[in-house]
Amino acid sequence: MRPVHAPNRFAPSGIRTALRGLAVASLVWLLAFAATQGARAEGLVISLSNHQVMITSNYTGSQVTLFGAVQRDEQTIARASGYDAAVIVRGPRVDAVTVRRKERLGPIWINRTQETFEDIPRYLAILSSRPLDELTSEIMRGRLRLDLDPTVATQMQPEEPGAVQDSGHNPDYAQALVRLRMQEGQYFEIGRGITFITPMIFRAAIPLPAGAPPGNYEVETLLFADGVLLARDITNFELVKTGFEQRVAVWAETRAAAYGFLTVLMAMFFGWIASVIFRRD
Repeated sequence: MRPVHAPNRFAPSGIRTALRGLAVASLVWLLAFAATQGARAEGLVISLSNHQVMITSNYTGSQVTLFGAVQRDEQTIARASGYDAAVIVRGPRVDAVTVRRKERLGPIWINRTQETFEDIPRYLAILSSRPLDELTSEIMRGRLRLDLDPTVATQMQPEEPGAVQDSGHNPDYAQALVRLRMQEGQYFEIGRGITFITPMIFRAAIPLPAGAPPGNYEVETLLFADGVLLARDITNFELVKTGFEQRVAVWAETRAAAYGFLTVLMAMFFGWIASVIFRRD
């Protein structure tokens, strides 16, 4: 009986070895290419003048100075057009804010319609080395949330570069909210608020007005060249109440009933003092 040979479904050992060597060589080349690209990419080194700002009884406003340096190695090719930078500062968030529109009803004005915005920053500032429309494209600004619109500032970045986000809010109410916040000094945009001291080092003064809310502030720094984002860094600082005002605020939150009772007693006492002083005989 002649032996039956099953068909060989596998490549000869020499071919398998060659394919395996080619795959390893390709992997090594890809890793080397990625490492080279990572080495050539610019980075950011960020430092703040103060990571904690104290609010006292005579606090009238302050500022935090941000210093930034572009970090690159010897293999990085110099940018002929130079660098640009933007800083986004987001303050503590508020659960909900309602914007109402007044409409005329006969001889009087009343609130007819309203829009509620949830989880938006109470403080929002954008500083840049040049106006935002000159810094980068509109699509890139939308992806990076470079906008004072709080509905944009709180959204996550879209997965696709050209994706457009729909917050579901009426843009008229969003613009009204930004306008009101700007009047209060809580939202602002400074088109040339970043100064490059040298081609590689820049600084920005972050203003903190007297009405700035206490809490944690997120500082996001973006580095651009020719409108393209090169690097990003995020750091934080804190605005803290100190002294008698802070102790009273903590007591009011932890012992609300006792605080309310004491407030009523103080009002009655000062009312009685005023009646005695200004009493007519």
